[in-house]
Amino acid sequence: MKAIFIAFDQAYYERIVEVLPRLGCRGFTAWQEVQGRGTATGDPHYGTHAWPSLASAMMTMVDDSHVDNVLNTLHQMDVETPKLGLRAWVLPVERCI
Repeated sequence: MKAIFIAFDQAYYERIVEVLPRLGCRGFTAWQEVQGRGTATGDPHYGTHAWPSLASAMMTMVDDSHVDNVLNTLHQMDVETPKLGLRAWVLPVERCI
């Protein structure tokens, strides 16, 4: 099992919530208003007067077999609208209760 952490511009929220179940990811935890900026590119998302946009973040736990499909779909979303910003990281899940 893997955890996929997704950080994205708020404009992606509804699209991601709609697409995850189609990719075999029913459950998730979301944080609606987070601040940050990309490592190499992308505008800051600070929620301030100078940088008014905010980001969101989400984590979903998926079977290993779903990881590539989820990442490919999210990557395609990012390629289609690169100015918004969307990144995803895969982390191992060692235990679950």
